[in-house]
Amino acid sequence: MGGVREVPIAPSFESWQTAARALLRDRVPPAEIVWREGAPADIAGKPAAPAGAGQPVARVPRRFIELAHQAARASDPSRWALLYEVLWRLVHESRDLLATGTDPQVRRLVGLAAEARRTAYREEVAEMLEVQSAGPGAAAFVHAGAGLAELREAATRCTGCELYRQATQTVFGRGPADARIVLVGEQPGDQEDLKGAPFVGPAGEVLDRALAEAGLARDRLYVTNAVKHFKFIERGKRRIHQTPRLPELAACRPWLEAELAVVKPEVLVCLGATAAHALLGPDFRLMRERGRVLTSRWAPKTVATLHPSAVLRGEDEPAQARLYQILVDDLRLAARAA
Repeated sequence: MGGVREVPIAPSFESWQTAARALLRDRVPPAEIVWREGAPADIAGKPAAPAGAGQPVARVPRRFIELAHQAARASDPSRWALLYEVLWRLVHESRDLLATGTDPQVRRLVGLAAEARRTAYREEVAEMLEVQSAGPGAAAFVHAGAGLAELREAATRCTGCELYRQATQTVFGRGPADARIVLVGEQPGDQEDLKGAPFVGPAGEVLDRALAEAGLARDRLYVTNAVKHFKFIERGKRRIHQTPRLPELAACRPWLEAELAVVKPEVLVCLGATAAHALLGPDFRLMRERGRVLTSRWAPKTVATLHPSAVLRGEDEPAQARLYQILVDDLRLAARAA
């Protein structure tokens, strides 16, 4: 049995996950770990854990990943230890641990995740009120009765939220006004921001391949995003994507509503959780509801699936293949619904 080791991490799920994977590979039990949370600059260059011998890390239920993402945003400093304890038990005791509603650690994990969701919601509501008091968002730029060409032109002048200040240009939707299927993603990425069209970067390549396998011709679809400007932070020469927050989604919503009002799709496809939350509500759970045809105010048939970028973020080739197949299967469902 080894001695107790201190594991420094940044206060983020991603930093904890990287350290936890290395610790699992080395079979380090929870009792031998002290988690130390610090600013990224404090831990730069310090290994969070030994690299291990390269053995694959055991897979855990997706439900744990969802809860861990949420609990990581809680304020309780003991959350990192709890996450690793539950992870260790999932791998070494029972993969069905989360189904045990009476287990103290599982109940605590679920409680932390719920607390973090409530806190995030309160913060976003407060931020939304600030945005609403500052102005009408994109509504002042949307002309009633305008067609897609007029809307696209008007959107080039949109200053309804702060995102326009850094973005290269507005990235409006593309596709025919009589499209039977509308795809809605999250926001433009780096390449989309530079080229002025949705889904033309790496995620767009994944989407094009999946559409072809699903039997859908992209030139017959209308493709757009919930937010029309690229939100990012700069790290050196790179521009790193940042998920839009509720106020930014709300500010940009008039553009999306106007697009949907013109196209009047028979089938609406939400690509990723952000698009699903923007159109179907903040309580919508993507992995729970995907693979089903739902009814929404925007279309008689609505399908939610993964964002193509989720495929690119898969931890290895088998994971990427599984995520890609989910995307293809859901797009086939949308094709059949149309």
